[in-house]
Amino acid sequence: MSPYLLGIDSGNTSTKAVVVDKEGYERGVGSVNNQQMNPHPRWVEQDMNIVWESTQTAVRDAILAAGIEGSEISAVGMSGHGDGIYLVDANGEPVRAGIQSMDSRAHQLLARWDESGVGDKVLQFNGQRPFAALPPVLLAWFKENQPEVLERTRWAVYVKDWVRYKLTGEFATDPSEASSGFTDVRTQDYSDEAFSIYDLEEVREMLPPIVGCTETVGGVTEEAAGLTGLKAGTPVVAGAHDVDCSSVGVGCMRPGDLTMIAGTWSINEVVNDEPTFVEGAACRNFVEPGLYLNMSASPASATNLEWFVQRMCPMEVKTSKEIGASPFAFVNREVEAVMNEEPRVFYHPFLYASPHGDDATGGFFGLRGWHTRGHVLRALLEGTVFNHKTHVDILRNAFDVKRIRLTGGGSSSHVWSQMFADALNETVEVTGAGETGALGAALCAGVGTGVYDSLGDATDNVIRKFRTHEPDTRNSKRYAEAYETYMGLVAALGPVWPRTG
Repeated sequence: MSPYLLGIDSGNTSTKAVVVDKEGYERGVGSVNNQQMNPHPRWVEQDMNIVWESTQTAVRDAILAAGIEGSEISAVGMSGHGDGIYLVDANGEPVRAGIQSMDSRAHQLLARWDESGVGDKVLQFNGQRPFAALPPVLLAWFKENQPEVLERTRWAVYVKDWVRYKLTGEFATDPSEASSGFTDVRTQDYSDEAFSIYDLEEVREMLPPIVGCTETVGGVTEEAAGLTGLKAGTPVVAGAHDVDCSSVGVGCMRPGDLTMIAGTWSINEVVNDEPTFVEGAACRNFVEPGLYLNMSASPASATNLEWFVQRMCPMEVKTSKEIGASPFAFVNREVEAVMNEEPRVFYHPFLYASPHGDDATGGFFGLRGWHTRGHVLRALLEGTVFNHKTHVDILRNAFDVKRIRLTGGGSSSHVWSQMFADALNETVEVTGAGETGALGAALCAGVGTGVYDSLGDATDNVIRKFRTHEPDTRNSKRYAEAYETYMGLVAALGPVWPRTG
């Protein structure tokens, strides 16, 4: 029997656990929606203990769905939303709620850093400009606004590192997560210069040791085994930031491979073999030493559709629950009915943030009395694609992109996937894996325990192309014109956005 691997992915919107076999086929999936909290405007948090409880449920459900015993799982890999911060005290208990990557409470501090030149300094050693949810920004915010929080903190970690600690009792992080603020992009290790520039020397000892993405951190404890159904002692590897795991999960491992993740965030990332500083992109450590993941992103992708359906379509949500169907099932049908109509409605998907400044907000434009929900939904899907295009264009101008693969919730829609191909005027591939982040984590676990010789070996043997979307020339021309209007609205609204909330 092929050994089974377990990938755990604690994202912004849900926690997933996936059992895969050696050939990379999903055998069982467990998923629990996360409970987001917004105690103040711009604050986006979740209860750390509930995150652990959700993980327990997801793992048990995945094992049950796979029809196996927990003892048959040979190793566990970890993935989770990057950035944000999860603070733990000396007793291993949460200091406060975990902060997610859509949080922007530190926007005013960030603005001061931009004015004082801190952003320029950080770009030159860390490979990226600070943004509101970057760990150093949040830690500096606590130092300035709630110093008592830092006084109680022993460990400052990422969400997957918190979950791994609950599984193993060991604190660690991996190179991909560590590179979000405190590392020198050239050495790929923690940098004393970073703590000095941020004026955060006191947090140096709060950061966990860096362990390779495929290295074992510890084994499942007896307590965690009883809660999850896993066997005590099962190896748990370090894993990686979910964007890295998704790149692994779709087989984008070589320089020039570009992954688009249409999920909570608009993630657009290309692998490169040398550190490259690009305005509008972050250069971070990839899962393999010596490789880099150059990422241009904003929290403005498929989460827009989730917001619209959950908030604006209560009857569809209610009916879908009653019949056990997806609440998004009606979307493609309504969009396809109006796909070729002009003039179109436009949408800015900036519910949480944007690549156009912190003041940008979401909005529909060009609405008329005859427009239907289908027109609005089409605009929402297209606006999300245009936001991805803004990021992808930055990367295409700086790197030799050889292949584009799409993953995340948006990739499940044929209509939406084709929009990506048409708007980018590029061939877009979608792989067969349902949960690419969890799959990438599982493959890291497989490499760490000898199931595969390397991540390259793993992806070469288990990643399967599901479908290919070729750009339609006529649609590409129409999207190019529409994108100009979309960006024109961005430029026109720049002076107004500060007054819109």
